[in-house]
Amino acid sequence: MRPEILAPVGDFDMLTAAVRCGAGAVYLGTKQMNARRNAGNFDFEQLKSAVSYCHSHNVKTYLTLNTLTADSEMKTAYETAGKALDSGIDAFIIQDLGVAKIVRSCFPTARLHASTQCSIMTPKGFEMLENMGFSRAVIPREMSLDEIKEIRKSTGMELEIFVHGALCMCVSGQCYMSAMLGGRSGNRGLCAQPCRLKFSADGSDNYDLSLKDLSLISHLGEIQEAGIASLKIEGRMKRPEYVAAAVTACKKALDGEYTKDDENLLKSVFSRSGFTDGYFTGRHNDMFGNRSKEDVTAAAGVLKDLSRLYEKEKQTVRVDFDFTVKEGRDVVLSAKTDKKEATVTIPPAEKAINKPLTKQEAEKRLSKLGSTQYFAGSVNTDIDEGLRLTASQINELRRRAVELLEEDKSEASEKLPFTEIKKRQSQSVPYFTAEFISPDVIPENHPFKRIFIPVYSKDEDFIKHGAGAALPRGLFGAEERLKNRLTQLKKIGVTKILASNAGGYALAEGMGFEVYGGFGINAFNSIVAEMFNSPILSYELTLNQANAVNAKDTGIIAYGKLPLMLTRNCPVKRRIGCEKCKKQGKLTDRKGYEFSVICSPYPCVEILNPLPLYMADKMDEIHTDFIHFYFTDEGKEQVQSIINAYENHLPDEEKFTRGLYYRGVK
Repeated sequence: MRPEILAPVGDFDMLTAAVRCGAGAVYLGTKQMNARRNAGNFDFEQLKSAVSYCHSHNVKTYLTLNTLTADSEMKTAYETAGKALDSGIDAFIIQDLGVAKIVRSCFPTARLHASTQCSIMTPKGFEMLENMGFSRAVIPREMSLDEIKEIRKSTGMELEIFVHGALCMCVSGQCYMSAMLGGRSGNRGLCAQPCRLKFSADGSDNYDLSLKDLSLISHLGEIQEAGIASLKIEGRMKRPEYVAAAVTACKKALDGEYTKDDENLLKSVFSRSGFTDGYFTGRHNDMFGNRSKEDVTAAAGVLKDLSRLYEKEKQTVRVDFDFTVKEGRDVVLSAKTDKKEATVTIPPAEKAINKPLTKQEAEKRLSKLGSTQYFAGSVNTDIDEGLRLTASQINELRRRAVELLEEDKSEASEKLPFTEIKKRQSQSVPYFTAEFISPDVIPENHPFKRIFIPVYSKDEDFIKHGAGAALPRGLFGAEERLKNRLTQLKKIGVTKILASNAGGYALAEGMGFEVYGGFGINAFNSIVAEMFNSPILSYELTLNQANAVNAKDTGIIAYGKLPLMLTRNCPVKRRIGCEKCKKQGKLTDRKGYEFSVICSPYPCVEILNPLPLYMADKMDEIHTDFIHFYFTDEGKEQVQSIINAYENHLPDEEKFTRGLYYRGVK
């Protein structure tokens, strides 16, 4: 089956370009609650017009509700979903599992597509999404073709893949860099793209977090064979000409007509030092690049030609006519496409004086569909002899029939009432939990109710410390390996798991472990917090928001160098190599701050904030059930000192950050 081409739409000009160039579907956002809040976007009246225009061209529309959503915003999400469904939207693209639950429970007919921001990358994770009611999921950009095929075998859901556009260094949904450094959250639709600035692994002026744009258009044959339903183009912040070029290129590739000239045209309209096929081939080579002056100036020479691709309506929708002209009866014209049917009538035709209506004249008039999206298929006529209709009468019948075909007769969706989320009232004295990257620094006598060490730690360390296992957030192609490791840990008596990935959570839970939700779950509201056992809440919440989350046994990270990025392609390895790094890798930004890069045997690395989060002297303001310590590069004595500070609410004399607990995110 030929996959749909899914085009990005930030305004009506982009919508026109996408539809006229042959997109099978578009995705767009309203003025709020979508991951491109700086795009033009659509108010609800514009949304209704956009959906109607798309449906008249047999093009589907998907609405992005793909941001993390606070309790106070859930009613807005509910209202947005309801208005969008009344406008005829075909599906919602959703990141926040709480929003998904609201939409699924309140609007039973709604179709849900899981955003790539859900950070689902394993068979168990996709199984979980399917059980939650998602009908489609967007595959992470970091997956190889073999890994995609593994997912295809594991789920009955439709799968969608990004085939062209910007490629982020960080795994989608796991980037907190923009939020932490500037208060603009990528998970909330306002990423400031700090990764496009200078970050160097060797002290130079390199851009070691900036990747080229992804383009898999030359691989569409393999992607189609892999059973992918939708080919997604990134770029709701770009120009209509970009959309026109990318959609046209995808169409050509599916028809086996994509050439080097087409690729060069795409590079001219927008690229960052050219394109990369990213992780698709499993090689991870030649991925880095930034937007140069030459890249910017290249667009000037191609924009005018590209605009011609969508300046006129293309006749892509077949319409069949049945035209009946009988003496003494109303004239009837029925028009039918593969999805719609319309019938119009006028009073009976008069007797002809000298020029009666012929079959040929009627067919000619009805086939003149001009600048509409329709072309005439069959024109069946049943005309009595000796009757007269003027050319203007036939034209008016045809025009009215086409107008009726263009009407989007969306019915009001089934809607159940929204239940307000109540704020938590109790104020707990938090207990302590901790995570240690190195088991060697765990104190002998510690106050932690639960401690976790990396799943790949030595068996004897788990036994010695009675520790649970912290699972990696990045599990690309690693589910079977992780399952084998968990089986071994179960044999030596490990019972507790900390999972910061929903797929890992589902796997460990299915194996009978007592599983706890880590920060990568992105529990930003009470609904998500209730879905997971004793979750560590998102550190993009303010302290007041976290305190108010109404779920059983919730906590926050109160100490540690917070992870800012999870990346599959190590910037240090690429720049200086593992031998020189010796697991001491750092990135230096343009201000001289050093960001530690933590590697592991699993396929991703963590990039940490330079300054530790410190809240010991603010303990009286924390009312979650527990606080979590995230120890990374601290020595044993330093760990003991930090514990003492938190037990006694002491201020810190070193440089630290309060994170986002007081300033929040936009």
